[in-house]
Amino acid sequence: MKKIATRQGFGEEIVALGKEDNGIYVVDVDIGKSCKTTDFAKQLPNQHVNVGIAEQNAAGVAAGLATCGKTPFVVTYAVFGSLRMCEMIRQEIAYTNLNVKIACSHGGLTPANDGASHQAIEDMGVLRTIPNMTVIMPADYVAAKKLVRAAATTYGPMFLRFTRDNIPVIYDEDVVLEIGKAHQIQDGKDVAIIANGDTVCLAIEAAKKLAEEGLSARVLDMHTIKPLDVEAVKACVNDIGKIVTVEDHNILNGLGSAVCEVVAEMGAGKVKRIGVQDQFGESAPYERLMAKNGITIENIVAQAKALQ
Repeated sequence: MKKIATRQGFGEEIVALGKEDNGIYVVDVDIGKSCKTTDFAKQLPNQHVNVGIAEQNAAGVAAGLATCGKTPFVVTYAVFGSLRMCEMIRQEIAYTNLNVKIACSHGGLTPANDGASHQAIEDMGVLRTIPNMTVIMPADYVAAKKLVRAAATTYGPMFLRFTRDNIPVIYDEDVVLEIGKAHQIQDGKDVAIIANGDTVCLAIEAAKKLAEEGLSARVLDMHTIKPLDVEAVKACVNDIGKIVTVEDHNILNGLGSAVCEVVAEMGAGKVKRIGVQDQFGESAPYERLMAKNGITIENIVAQAKALQ
């Protein structure tokens, strides 16, 4: 299966968008090579601003551009684009409901050998608590391109999270993805597997293994964790009643927590959460870090079977 980092999809699509609309800007913090914005800077220099290693300033510059009718994308690593910029995102972008997009590479454990300092395991959870903020993580290269385009043409503050490492391409170019709506990859009656980002490919493979054992799984790509597709979660509870969530993020306040909030309010259904076990990462290969936290095909299968 072909593997491409989702940051690559972002880098390609932002150039296409910038050529179509001169109101699309990139505000870089001097790591364009890693975040795949060097082509944008070369081809569209009048729509590119590099503020240096100063994330808080980038948020302020982007807010200013948005007040002038531009659509700025602040581009940095996820750990810095969420935590270091958090106050500025809240005060200058979300509170004022400005049309700023924060597009971040190196989400989750995918920075791998870069270590805990560069592995964003809290970012989506932190930002989903801020009013007006939309939080998105595409499942592959194709989804990244589709959702970046959707973000550029949808008003409001948004956080888009991409992978550093290459991950499997699971979608065809004709896939239709809508912000705020889960994408159902397959239906099933015994368990629902709800995943996002780089864990969607694991969910698909787990569903295949479950099918070999006589269990059918509904697989949902919940690429937007805020606003969550509440109706899709409710349908999983009403139709199946057994859910496994899978994410490359702390199990606290991420996708699993968002799903559990819906399930708890319904007073029905059971959920097993798979994700980073409320611990920092470390320097190690990506697959090893995922395995250490139980984010594996085998554990998804085991948790699905435990619910039966």
